[in-house]
Amino acid sequence: MTYDFDLFVIGGGSGGIAASRRAASHGAKVAVAEAHDLGGTCVNRGCVPKKLMVYASRFPKSAEESVGYGWKVDSGSFIWQKMIAAVHGEVERLNGIYQRMIDSAEVKLYRQYAKLLDAHTVEVGDEKVTAERILIAVGGHPVKPDIPGIEHTISSDGMFELTEQPQRIVILGGGYIGCEFAGIMNGLGTEVTMVIRKEQILYGFDEDLRDELHEALQKEGIKIFNSSEIVGIEQSEEGVTVKIVEGNANNGDEAKASTIVVDAVCLSATGRKPSLDDLGLENTAVETNKGAIAIDKHCQTADPSIYAIGDCTDRINLTPVAINEGRVLADTLYGGQDRLMSYDYVPSAVFTTPEAATVGITETDAIEQYGEENIHVFRSRFRSMYYTLPNKDQKTLMKLVVHTESDKVLGAHMVGDHAAEIIQGIAIALKMGATKANFDATVGIHPSSAEEFVTMR
Repeated sequence: MTYDFDLFVIGGGSGGIAASRRAASHGAKVAVAEAHDLGGTCVNRGCVPKKLMVYASRFPKSAEESVGYGWKVDSGSFIWQKMIAAVHGEVERLNGIYQRMIDSAEVKLYRQYAKLLDAHTVEVGDEKVTAERILIAVGGHPVKPDIPGIEHTISSDGMFELTEQPQRIVILGGGYIGCEFAGIMNGLGTEVTMVIRKEQILYGFDEDLRDELHEALQKEGIKIFNSSEIVGIEQSEEGVTVKIVEGNANNGDEAKASTIVVDAVCLSATGRKPSLDDLGLENTAVETNKGAIAIDKHCQTADPSIYAIGDCTDRINLTPVAINEGRVLADTLYGGQDRLMSYDYVPSAVFTTPEAATVGITETDAIEQYGEENIHVFRSRFRSMYYTLPNKDQKTLMKLVVHTESDKVLGAHMVGDHAAEIIQGIAIALKMGATKANFDATVGIHPSSAEEFVTMR
């Protein structure tokens, strides 16, 4: 059978663009459908604009700390609108780069939604297009919990569209998105309150990392209601009234009601889910698992001609993972290479202030897999040299989880300045199977915080 395209990609985010360009470089005839801006969540509503806001939020802290080094710094003023305009300008520049990458790869771009009609046919606008293979890379979107008055909140996407800086904000959710925006807004001078259902932030991360960052955020002035829930949100003349129930009955705590009045915005950062609505999956044999597209090790769905990558699947939802999945898939299908995506030792970071970063497994997971008697944990908690002259009590935490029998380092975790930059290098070592002896034999860079990873005994 003759098809219009060898590969039709639904979704023009980082993963979809990476797959389409790589497939086209191997000679495949490729098309991409994207109704919104190219680059997906990362470029438009996630990694890029968020990190720019993180940078903006750290200048007051740097100015305060510079006094300890002899600088006399006058208190400046922050203009929210100027920052947002600059962020949007950079996003638009990146959109243009993605467009040029698509054009140079000779990939046909449909600026419309695409819907699956069957295993080889998609509907794009008023047109029906066929393809030998179809790749779903539609990403995900933020979800809001079912709370009375939730319509008075914005999601994480809406943070980039605020025309005025809120002076008081409640952030619902203690995941990495909630923590990052709490740090951003706190650094910019907004009064921040977090409401989390768990005892601590960052469920699923290493316990020591969670402890350290939870304490650090509170030291920075962020108020955290833990083991708590928002039970109601109301709009009033004063702003938005948020009703909170503190205490978890399951832990034997006595519930206590609190009310907070904030500006006309309350951020909901309680998670994301795959964007599968109106995609037409019911017209195919594609199966889902807990709301995400189920795929095998080759990113193939239950329908042999349909594949999926990125945040719409049940794998690791990180932009670099989606990009690598797309390239691996294209190389395998069209490049004559038999490649598999490896999900081992994928590093990740939380861009709070201070930062947190991790690679490998947690201490808890290591004990579950190998037994407590077979795990040796190395920890170091210290004040870095940078904070001595400003005389600030800000700690850095570094941790290695080691399998005693093989001496292999199973996990590395850090809270502190430049954690993401440091853990990126550590990730290479762990990916190559480094042992604690390899770390010990490595000469450190002195004086630096990073050297602590090779001096822990």
